[in-house]
Amino acid sequence: MIASFVPLRWLKGYQPKWLTGDLVAGVTLAAYAVPVSLAYAGLAGLPPQVGLYGYLLGGIAYALFGSSRHLSVGPTSAISLMVATTVASMANGNAVRYAQIAALAALVVGGLSLIAWLLRLSALTSFISETILLGFKAGAGLSIASTQLAALIGVKGGGDHFFARVWNVCTQLGDATPAIALVGLSALVLIVFGEKLLPGRPIALIIVVLSIVAVSTTSLREHGVVTVGTIPGGLPAFQWPGLRIRDVDGLVPLALGVLLLAYIEGVSAARTFAEKHDYPLDARQELLGLAAANFATGLFGGYAVAGGLSQSAVNEKSGAKTPFSILVASGTISLCLLFLTGLVADLPKAVLSAIVLVAVSGLIKVKEIVRLRRVSRMEFRIAMIALVAVLLLGILKGILLAAIASILFLLHRTARPHVAILGRIPGTLRFSDLARHVDNEPVAGTLLVRVESSLLYFNAAHVAETVLVRVRAAAGLERVIFDLSASPTVDLAGAKMFERLHDELAKRDVMLHLVEARSSVRELLRAQGLEAKVGKIDRFSTVADAVERVEAKGPAAKSG
Repeated sequence: MIASFVPLRWLKGYQPKWLTGDLVAGVTLAAYAVPVSLAYAGLAGLPPQVGLYGYLLGGIAYALFGSSRHLSVGPTSAISLMVATTVASMANGNAVRYAQIAALAALVVGGLSLIAWLLRLSALTSFISETILLGFKAGAGLSIASTQLAALIGVKGGGDHFFARVWNVCTQLGDATPAIALVGLSALVLIVFGEKLLPGRPIALIIVVLSIVAVSTTSLREHGVVTVGTIPGGLPAFQWPGLRIRDVDGLVPLALGVLLLAYIEGVSAARTFAEKHDYPLDARQELLGLAAANFATGLFGGYAVAGGLSQSAVNEKSGAKTPFSILVASGTISLCLLFLTGLVADLPKAVLSAIVLVAVSGLIKVKEIVRLRRVSRMEFRIAMIALVAVLLLGILKGILLAAIASILFLLHRTARPHVAILGRIPGTLRFSDLARHVDNEPVAGTLLVRVESSLLYFNAAHVAETVLVRVRAAAGLERVIFDLSASPTVDLAGAKMFERLHDELAKRDVMLHLVEARSSVRELLRAQGLEAKVGKIDRFSTVADAVERVEAKGPAAKSG
C-alpha cells in the first residue's frame, strides 16, 4: 500500500556501484546549495539559515515522495522574490509575522499540491504554453536582478517594480560605496568566468570562502562592506506558524501562484533529465513530492520550495544516479548548520547579490526569444506581454496573468481555427491547402473545405462565416465538400452549424457533402438528422471519392 504513495523503486533496486556517484553528487550539490540558499533567503527577506532549511528538509521529503532521480528541491529565485514582494505588505513591518506568513504560505502550497494530487490535476499545467513561460522567466530574471543591483554596489536603491528600481540605482551611482562595489563586482566577474572555465565546479562556494577570508583579514568592514552577520547554528525545530489562513488576506492567491510556478518549473526540469536518462516520470506523483517538500519546510520555519533546473543540473552533472544524492546533500547541509555557521558571519552581502545575479541569468534566454520572433511573430508578442507584465506587476501577478494569457491564447486559436480551402495535388488523387501550395489544382464547380480543429460551440459560427464568404465570392459554384478528417470532435452546435450551412447553400442552389468523418462524429451527425439533407455519411467515402463522383456525373448533375 505504501508503494502507491512513496515510490521507493530507486531504493529497492539500488545498486552498490551507484553509491560513489550519489555521494560525490550529494556533496557537490550541498556545496552549490549553501551559498545559493543563503542568497535566496536574503532575496525573500528572511534570515539566511531559512534558505538552508529549504534544501535540507525539502530535499529529504522530495526524495521520499518524488518520482525524479535527479530533481533537486530547494528555494528558487522566482519564488523568493514572489514571497518578498507579497509577504512584506502582509506583515506590516513585523519580522516575526513575516516569517510566520512565509511558513504558512509553504503549508498552504503543500495543501493545494496535495489536493491537486488527489484530484489528478497534473494535466492542467499543460495549459501554460512554453511561449508564455519563456517571456515570464525572462521577466522574472530581470525583475530579480533589479532587486540585487543596489546591494551589489552599495547604494540605497528602492522602487516597487523593475523600472523604478533600475532608475533609482542609475541616479544613485555617484553615491556607490567603493569597497562594496569592488567586492560585489569582483565576485560577479569571478563567478561568471569561473563557471565558464571550470564548469561543474562549486565556483560560488569558492568565491564565498575567499570573500570571507578577505573580510576577516583586511579592513574591508571598516570601509563600509556589509556582512551577513551571525547565523544561528543547529538544526531547525518544529514550529507551527502562529497564524491561520483567514488571518492573512491574500495568502491563498500567493500560494496558488507559487504552486503554479513551482510545479511547472519542477516538472519541466524533471522531464529534461528523465528524457536524457530514459526513465519514466510520473507528473502526478510530482505533485505529491512538491506537497511533501513544502509541508516539511513550512512545519520547521522555512518557506516555499520547488525543484529547479540549475541545482538539478549540478546534481546530474556530478554523477547522481538516484535521489540518495539529495539525502547526502541534506546530510551535508545539516553538518554545516551544526558546526560551520560561525564562519559565515564575515560573508559580504554584495557577494550574495552577485550569486543571485549569476543564478537568474539562466532565466533570460535571449537566443530563444530572438528565434521565437523569427519563427512566430504572434507567439513572440505573447511572450513579450508576459515579460512586461512581470516587470510592471511583479512575479505573483505576472505568473497569474501568464496563466490567464495562456488559456486565452489557446481559446483564441481554437475559436478561430484555420479553414483550409483544398486543391488537388497535380498528378495525384490527394488534396491539400491551396493557400500553402499555389500549384494545386482547384476542382471546377467545387469548394473543398477542411477545418483543422474540432467543431465546437465557440468556433462553429466562425467556420460557417468563413465558408460562406468563399461561397459568395465563387462563380459557378455547384457544391461544397467538407473534409472532416482533421476534426476529431463535433458537438451539437457544430452539427447544427452544418444544418444552417446546408440551408444557406440550398438557397444558392449549392449542395453540401460531408466526408471522412470519424466514428463519434458520424454518430452525432446522423442522430441530428444530417443524412436526410446532405446524403449518406459513412466511413468509406473520401474527398477523392466525392470529387470523382461529382466529376463523373458532370457539371450539371444535381441530387438531393
